[in-house]
Amino acid sequence: MQISSNFDSGNIVVIDASNVRQVQLAIRPDLNSNHFQWFHFKAEGLQLGQPHCFSLTNAGQSSYARAWAGYHAVASYDQRNWFRVPSRYADGALMFDITPEQPQVWFAYFEPYSRERHAQLIEDAQRLSGAELVATGRSIEGRAIELLRISRNPQAPRNIWVIAQQHPGEHMAEWFMEGLLERVQRSDDAELNALLQQADLYLVPNMNPDGAFRGHLRTNFAGRDLNRAWQSADEADSPEVVFVQQQMRAVGVDLFLDIHGDEEIPHVFAAGCEGNPGYSPRLDRLEQQFRQLLIDQGAEFQSTFGYPRNNPGQANTTLACNAVGLEFDCLAFTIEMPFKDHDDRPNPHTGWNGVRSKQLGKDVLSVAAVMVGQLRD
Repeated sequence: MQISSNFDSGNIVVIDASNVRQVQLAIRPDLNSNHFQWFHFKAEGLQLGQPHCFSLTNAGQSSYARAWAGYHAVASYDQRNWFRVPSRYADGALMFDITPEQPQVWFAYFEPYSRERHAQLIEDAQRLSGAELVATGRSIEGRAIELLRISRNPQAPRNIWVIAQQHPGEHMAEWFMEGLLERVQRSDDAELNALLQQADLYLVPNMNPDGAFRGHLRTNFAGRDLNRAWQSADEADSPEVVFVQQQMRAVGVDLFLDIHGDEEIPHVFAAGCEGNPGYSPRLDRLEQQFRQLLIDQGAEFQSTFGYPRNNPGQANTTLACNAVGLEFDCLAFTIEMPFKDHDDRPNPHTGWNGVRSKQLGKDVLSVAAVMVGQLRD
């Protein structure tokens, strides 16, 4: 058996693969950082019909060790159809088993969103969704950070911003963006058309291409957590944030959504700006309405479980959601999807996955359509 991870978003270190029933592996930390949790590797030369057991021996030292409880790894024979494999966490190691049906299989922390698929997404957005590539930033390693604009009315009074994958291991975020852009392709969508008469959409499908390609969990090439850089971004270690901030300040922001994944909580939820200085009853009303509309329309979303609410004036304004909400006095949310499953509607075969992430992206547009006329009341 051979194990490799020398590919887009790959991450694994082989310790001992001589016994298929006790394959010993480790997760490689992010470059220039101690963070690690994301893994993605290929095993080939498997023995069909024979159980194989893989052990991530350093899982207990990962960034979110408590997250392994109740987690099941994903696997695929073709890199298109991903399914969960039985996993267990014990004695600081994550172990998962498979009796393979094919001689090769890929394993990952979550269904990966490849750079190849990203390139196709950007092309399709311009060709099929009517998106304009209005600006392109550059990561530290020179990878493109595309800013797309969907504009159907030159006099549209509102600007809605959605950014994704600041944390590169959170691949569900770009699946969300693909779903959103797929919906924009529809010319017969009355709800969407009404939204686009009142607002332009500004979309950054991947904020951290270096980290995503390198198989990082949380940081960019410099080891910087981009979602802790919004008060101190600079060209040296966080040009990705500098680029987006410059573009936002040029056009303004009326609604901001930062799309993420959460390792521990098995639910879809949103975190708002209630701890920001100057947080107003208007923003509180808008936040409550946003959450309730998602629930009412049947989206995979809930408001019971999530992060503890910040006390007034105690927000961490280095986070994108808080920083943008504060600077532009706008409705701003971090939307979190699980690495596990949305336990309100469990699917043991797939857990939370790319398809469900895409649907959430489409559903969020429905909420924006209802709320767009109230964002600045």
